Amino acid sequence: MGRLNGQVFRQFWTIAKTYWFSEEKWQARGLLLGVVLFLLAYTGLSVVLNSKRGVLISALSAKDESRFWETVVIFIGVLVLYAPLLAGYRYLRDRLSLQWRRWLTNRFLDNYFGDRAYYKLSTSNGEIDNPDQRIAEDIRSFTQESLSFLLVLVESVLAVIAFSGVLWGISRPLVLFLSLYAIVGTLVTTVVFGKPLVRLNFEQLKKEADLRFSLVRVRENAEAIAFYHGEEQEVQQVKYRFLEVFDNVKRLLLWELNLNVLTNAYEFIPFILPALVVAPAIFAGELEVGKVSEAQGAFIRVFFSLNVVVARFQALTTFGAGINRLYTFAEFLEQTAPVEASDATQKPIIETLTADRLALEHLTLQTPNYQRTLVEDLSVAVLPGQGLLVMGSSGCGKSSLLRAIAGLWNSGSGTIVRPDADQILFLPQRPYMVLGTLRDQILYPNTNIEVDDQHLKQILEQVNLADLDERFGGFDAQRDWADVLSLGEQQRLTFARLLLQKPKYAILDEATSALDTPNEAGLYQNLQAIGTTFLSVGHRSTLTEYHQSVLELSPTTWQVKAVAVSQ
Repeated sequence: MGRLNGQVFRQFWTIAKTYWFSEEKWQARGLLLGVVLFLLAYTGLSVVLNSKRGVLISALSAKDESRFWETVVIFIGVLVLYAPLLAGYRYLRDRLSLQWRRWLTNRFLDNYFGDRAYYKLSTSNGEIDNPDQRIAEDIRSFTQESLSFLLVLVESVLAVIAFSGVLWGISRPLVLFLSLYAIVGTLVTTVVFGKPLVRLNFEQLKKEADLRFSLVRVRENAEAIAFYHGEEQEVQQVKYRFLEVFDNVKRLLLWELNLNVLTNAYEFIPFILPALVVAPAIFAGELEVGKVSEAQGAFIRVFFSLNVVVARFQALTTFGAGINRLYTFAEFLEQTAPVEASDATQKPIIETLTADRLALEHLTLQTPNYQRTLVEDLSVAVLPGQGLLVMGSSGCGKSSLLRAIAGLWNSGSGTIVRPDADQILFLPQRPYMVLGTLRDQILYPNTNIEVDDQHLKQILEQVNLADLDERFGGFDAQRDWADVLSLGEQQRLTFARLLLQKPKYAILDEATSALDTPNEAGLYQNLQAIGTTFLSVGHRSTLTEYHQSVLELSPTTWQVKAVAVSQ
């Protein structure tokens, strides 16, 4: 996005209209109407206050005591109304912003997790960086700044209408000069500073997010970095990203310096010009002294209302950059089915059929970019209640085969027959520890089911973690489980999910790689006992004891062997 232009406004409206025409549209529009009514009321009172301030000065100049005290009473009475109106306006504005943020965040989250867009984003689209920042920060900025700019614009229009009438009654040349002066200043500022400031602010958002991400990675991988003694390389990476932030801010500050020099000089004139124009009429006795103050107050309000773009230009450029980041993110999340279908007509995809069995029929699996074939014309079935072990050298496509079964990859041809998602449980190669309690860890992904503590205790005993609840203070204890549990404990805990939920089918990707042979044997024996049909990926030859057949993959061929299972 190069500058503040029609494209920015189109992007803004594409995002904004989803809320204002949603199921909450009447509530949103009602709040907006309330905000505007409060704005109208306190703008009208602002005109009265400005007028009475001039009357106060005129009364003092004329030494008219009764007029002075009468004006003071009116002034205080108006203030009594003005203060709660202004407070109410700000409350309704912020409440509407909060409602909008809640709705828009939920919409983005639904799209982010729907159809596994978060996974597609992590594997196929490098241009959409830091989705966490776009959801948490860019949406907040979008809703707050949208309302802020809209209401500033409405307030400016109201102020121009109200206070221009005051100025017109005092001096018509003031109104004409003021309008021309504000228009010229807005055009100069937008043309000269628009493009570089928007670009630099866009880069700033990205570089700040990259810096935060590098620091988060250090926290999440602290132990691995410590084992490798990788402190020097990590600190250099973080310093490099901070240097990018630093250099971009320097350029940004230089442009802001030039902008501030222009705006400061530009905004000084309105403070002196009204007095210069009105002074001859004051000296001639045609106007009261208080008219200077009244004209100055009205002139400044009209000037800054007309000058809203110049005064808020830096904030506008930051806002424009944020709109572009949010729009590109929304565009990715809301890719339509017809677009995907048109791509599918050019490249083959794997067909998935739903049935109460697990089988691969003439499956040819390719990488998502179709540049490499991993498995060709594979046909194999897992018989009910039995196990299939997938083995082979690293890089031959074992984990990729599981991704295809899970529906994460569909590049290739052939058919995958698999049960419904609620009948199959995947244990990925890297154990996933959710944020929550120990109970949540065991129940995941079905954390809403009711299971008593005694049953959970029995499950922990089956996976050789009998004292886990006691170590951390019970099943409702909350910890950073990925940090406090060893890799072997994490693998046993994820295996507990299988034994508790007893799915009809299970897919295990190196699910016992961090365990010793006795623990591995115990887990697979328990898995066999619950009658689950399972497919495993692994390297250890001892795994063959718990599977009825073995699928051996190589870079060019495959073969299936039957094995004798120990009881």
